[in-house]
Amino acid sequence: MDDDEPLELETTDETETQPTPQNSDEMLYCEFEAPSAVVKQKPARESSETDLEIEDPEKYFTIGQRELYMEACKLLGVVPVSYFLQNMEESYMNLNHHGLGPHGTKAIAIALVSNTTVITLELADNCIMEEGVLSLMEMLQENYYLHEMNISDNALGLEGARVISHFLQRNASSLLKLQLSGNNFKDESAELFLQALSANYRIQIVDLSHNQFSDKGGELLGQMLALNVGLLSLDLSWNHFCSRGAVALCNGLRVNVTLKTLDLSMNGFGNEGAAALGEVLRFNSSLAHLDVSCNNINNEGISKISEGLESNDGLKFLNLFLNPMSMDGALLLILSIKRNPKSKMEKLDISNVLVSKQFMKILDGVYAVHPQLHVVYKTHKTSVNKTIFLTNPVKLIQPSFSLKHLLLALGPDSGDTVLIAGSRSSKSFRFADEVTWPSKRWSWDLAL
Repeated sequence: MDDDEPLELETTDETETQPTPQNSDEMLYCEFEAPSAVVKQKPARESSETDLEIEDPEKYFTIGQRELYMEACKLLGVVPVSYFLQNMEESYMNLNHHGLGPHGTKAIAIALVSNTTVITLELADNCIMEEGVLSLMEMLQENYYLHEMNISDNALGLEGARVISHFLQRNASSLLKLQLSGNNFKDESAELFLQALSANYRIQIVDLSHNQFSDKGGELLGQMLALNVGLLSLDLSWNHFCSRGAVALCNGLRVNVTLKTLDLSMNGFGNEGAAALGEVLRFNSSLAHLDVSCNNINNEGISKISEGLESNDGLKFLNLFLNPMSMDGALLLILSIKRNPKSKMEKLDISNVLVSKQFMKILDGVYAVHPQLHVVYKTHKTSVNKTIFLTNPVKLIQPSFSLKHLLLALGPDSGDTVLIAGSRSSKSFRFADEVTWPSKRWSWDLAL
């Protein structure tokens, strides 16, 4: 018996201390699975390569994200957004106008850190403020699947611009499109975007419309355009650029070789800015889409743009709508395109300019040289006699009601053509010729 007892102690010691020196993965795996059946099932699903239900791993992953979002909402004290929970597996997530606030935005950012399905995220008009922007930028450093984000109309101001600038300077994201419209950015913010977009070469589309950039901002953004090598589309519409800012923007645009689309509408370029644009068109062959509608450009400025079009071989779309030009300015534009055999112009929008038949004949000659061109203009409206189509409801109720009484009741203007339907034979006539009006319109008899 004395020999047996030490033997039992030795065997128990060996079983307790055996996994530590051996470092066996199989033993660790078995010991980890043994206490809980739930933990055992999860690795089996994730490691199984023969499971016929291929969607199971994604399903479990999504359920985990939902639980994470619910927990984040609980910790931050916000109400979960049902739309977000229902569409976490979709590529497009529209959360505009949801009143998220900074905490609600942070909860969504936490859930999106590991999300691999959402490609486009819309968060416009949610009052996310600086804290919410910071959460989104931290999320983007980890999420490499999100390509487009809209955080317009959130009044981010200078502090929000600073957070975004620091993020963009790192070039550490897969973000390609960023919409920042209506965020109360002023010239101080333009300096931050100069630093960010001069260094960033990944982002391709930026929307800075409906902000408050003035001439100083135009100078800074012009420097950015001269240095940037990644932007394909830039929207600067509805800002406060005037002549000096317009010239500075164009100076940077002259040497830019990547930008394809530029929206400068609803600013104050004037003729001086138009002259600078004409120089841009002479030297820049990469810009394909230019919108300078409603910029107070008259025939003098249009003549400068026309000079640039004579040698431009890259522009395809030019919008000059709502500029105070006449038909003479429109003629300068189409003739400059005609004289340029290398022109690729496809659409010219001058739809507020009233043109004559002579203009249209000249335009036909331009079309013969450039059949791909389409010019949108305004023509005289032809006068058409007003025709009133009437259904005779009284005839449907009582056929004996006189047609003359019905016409007197309706009382159209003299000279209008009236078509009466609903009887056996529709009639068309002119009041002045065939209807004798009583001395007083209300004197006719309604008796059947």
